[in-house]
Amino acid sequence: MRLLEALEQRGIPMAIVSSSRNAPAVLEAAGMTRFFGEVMHGGVAAERNLQGKPAPDTFLAAASDLGAGPERSVVLEDAISGVQAGAAGRFGLVVGVDRGAGVEALTEAGADVVVADLAELLP
Repeated sequence: MRLLEALEQRGIPMAIVSSSRNAPAVLEAAGMTRFFGEVMHGGVAAERNLQGKPAPDTFLAAASDLGAGPERSVVLEDAISGVQAGAAGRFGLVVGVDRGAGVEALTEAGADVVVADLAELLP
């Protein structure tokens, strides 16, 4: 949450991309809705005929909805398919978050950097 708060304070627009149609409810329950100007979930992707991960479509659409190009956007992802999507979309930075996939697997999937905890991204 500290990373989200730091980005919010800097006025950096954020989106969340999830294949789950329940993403909005999960964000609401966690008290995190305010951080995300765009919630690209499975229902929205289906309505817009967007392919899911590892295709970059949902990430590209979320960035576009925020008014940002992929080259000026960052993907934070813990799944191999999500890292592959970020790399395929040619995002400016793809950060793999190692929650068990492994540093080597995330790097091979296209992560520019791999962290064990998002707090590592804070100054």
